[in-house]
Amino acid sequence: MLLQRIGNRGIQLGRMFERAARRHGANVLILDHDLDVAPEFGRRATVAEVADLVADLSSRLHAAGVRSGGRVVVHKSDGFDITLLACAAARMGAVPVLLSPSLDGATVTELVRRTDRPTLVTDRAKLAGLPDSVFGLAERVLLTSGSHRDAVPLDKFAGCERVPSVTLPPHRPALVTHTSGTTGTPKLAVHTGFSLQSRYRPQASVLAPLVRGRETIAIHVSFVHSRLVTALALALYRGFPLVVLRDPDPGRVGDLFARLRPGILEAHPNSFMEWEELADDPRGPLANVKLFSSTFDAIHPRTVHRLLRATRRRSPVFGQLYGQSEVGPAVVRGFTRRRTLDDDGRCVGMPFPGMTDVRVVSRNGLPPSEQNPGHIEVRSDGRIVTYLGEQDRYEAQVSADGWWRMGDVGYRTRWGCVHLLDREVDLIDGFGSTLAAEDALFGRLVGLAEVIIVPGPDGRAVPVVCTKDDRPLDPVAWRRAVSTLPPMADPVQWRLSELPQTATIKIKRLELARLLAAGAGTDVPESDRSQKEATP
Repeated sequence: MLLQRIGNRGIQLGRMFERAARRHGANVLILDHDLDVAPEFGRRATVAEVADLVADLSSRLHAAGVRSGGRVVVHKSDGFDITLLACAAARMGAVPVLLSPSLDGATVTELVRRTDRPTLVTDRAKLAGLPDSVFGLAERVLLTSGSHRDAVPLDKFAGCERVPSVTLPPHRPALVTHTSGTTGTPKLAVHTGFSLQSRYRPQASVLAPLVRGRETIAIHVSFVHSRLVTALALALYRGFPLVVLRDPDPGRVGDLFARLRPGILEAHPNSFMEWEELADDPRGPLANVKLFSSTFDAIHPRTVHRLLRATRRRSPVFGQLYGQSEVGPAVVRGFTRRRTLDDDGRCVGMPFPGMTDVRVVSRNGLPPSEQNPGHIEVRSDGRIVTYLGEQDRYEAQVSADGWWRMGDVGYRTRWGCVHLLDREVDLIDGFGSTLAAEDALFGRLVGLAEVIIVPGPDGRAVPVVCTKDDRPLDPVAWRRAVSTLPPMADPVQWRLSELPQTATIKIKRLELARLLAAGAGTDVPESDRSQKEATP
């Protein structure tokens, strides 16, 4: 019944907290950080209080000159107030455009240009990294903290008259987010209320049979990603107590989870990899987790194996959703404790019946298979409606009958399961699946924090290895682990913090390959090798 009501009008981003407050106003939201827009707000609030803050911010934006239909670019230091500002802009009919705090100044300036004279909401720290030309590209610049002679602080409009919320047509642009940028300058993806609701439906259909009672849900998802909207909607509309994380540090997360005992975790695959060490925490911070949920990318079997064995709940599930910023979740696969380290991590699951569909198209006229992967294409009502300022680029990726090319290659089994083998741009001739090789290495070397296989300058596969605590890699253990894998160059060891990452903590493989070709890397001192030789 709930899905049918929302489906008639799409998700109303601007009224999401307001609507949740009517049914679950006393529900609690907990943060692990303070809000720049309201430092006095604290880290624990009711949903009704958050809805009131969104209304206040919306009214401030209106008093500053923002109007319905206008675009509001939010590019500020990381925090949940990015999401609240997006809701505030949408509440009074504007279209929020969310840009990651990790983007460089030149990229931000180009994306602001594409939005065509928006209001820019930022802070002094981020503004300092932008060229002065950004002021000529924006209608106005508003600051959430700090000061600048050419910008207006949002605090100036505190206490202004409240403006009413508006209901937007379901097919009108409601939110703009950017793509990961793993293959170049990010694209600006335009979502509607209808497309966001179409992403909500399959996720709600998965959650409903798995979680019967009222569970605390903890979310660590990029504040500029559309996934956070649907994750919030799932929690808010069901009245789940909500924990929103900015910091993925396992030590701090362990402290928080040991106290709050979440029953559902939603996070990036790389965050779950970092949290593997929580499985050994004697306080049992993961002991109450009923459902682990991960979108974005396929996740390594080792991570799933360890996390599921850290919970004491009966029949816990690890839900993996494969999708993309442009189409939302496309296929789903659930894992239980019966999963072994030898399970195929490349199997990402099946489409949602009646909601998404997947096909694999040949690249060379031969049937797609494990040895001859094809282009993965998806059809879903959750697909974006355009790339802002790049309509031709959008049309080049979608067929006349609605199939969206994902940029990944793989195949489907006789039972219809989708197997993801690689990004098309990451294929290494004659190597096979780099992702499958990485899965195997994670299962064989427990001390790995990350391994990324990229093409070297000569086209040969080069494994870039990061270890826990930056311990030197044991060459004997490495040779044993790669003995049954396709031939590779010797491993190059980097610190995890040095890997180029996107806003959703994906590794920028093309950028990493470029850095390797330029001679970048982390050398392990010989003195460290002799003193700290360790087997991952």
